[in-house]
Amino acid sequence: MDDLARRTQAMVRYIEAQKAAHPGVDTYGFGYSNGANILASVMMARPELFDRVGLLHPLIPWEPEPVAGLAGRHVLVTAGRQDPICPWPVSARFIEWLAAQGAEVETVIHEGGHERRPEELQALARLLT
Repeated sequence: MDDLARRTQAMVRYIEAQKAAHPGVDTYGFGYSNGANILASVMMARPELFDRVGLLHPLIPWEPEPVAGLAGRHVLVTAGRQDPICPWPVSARFIEWLAAQGAEVETVIHEGGHERRPEELQALARLLT
C-alpha cells in the first residue's frame, strides 16, 4: 500500500502537469493489471483529473471510501472470472462500488483469466474514441 501511495502521487503530479500544458483537452487514462490499480487509486484520490478511464483487470482488495467526484465519469472495467491475480469476487465488489459512486460503468467480463481478450480491447477502443 505504501508503494501504491507513492505511485499514485507521482501519477497525480504527472497528470496535473499534462493538463496544465494542454488546457481544455479531455483526459483519458487506461491501465492493465498493476497499471489499472495505480490508475484506479489516482481516480479515487482525484476523480476530476480524468474524463474517461479504462481499467483492465484491476485489483482493489481494500474497501474504498465514497468518492462524490466520480458521478458521471465514464469508467470501463474488464475482468476474467477465472483470473488468479484479480479474483472475480473482488472485481465484482469494485464494479459495484463504482456504480454506487455514480460512475457510468461499462464492463467486459469473460470466463478466462488475467489475459487481455479482443472484446476488452474493442471496448477500450470505443471508450477512447
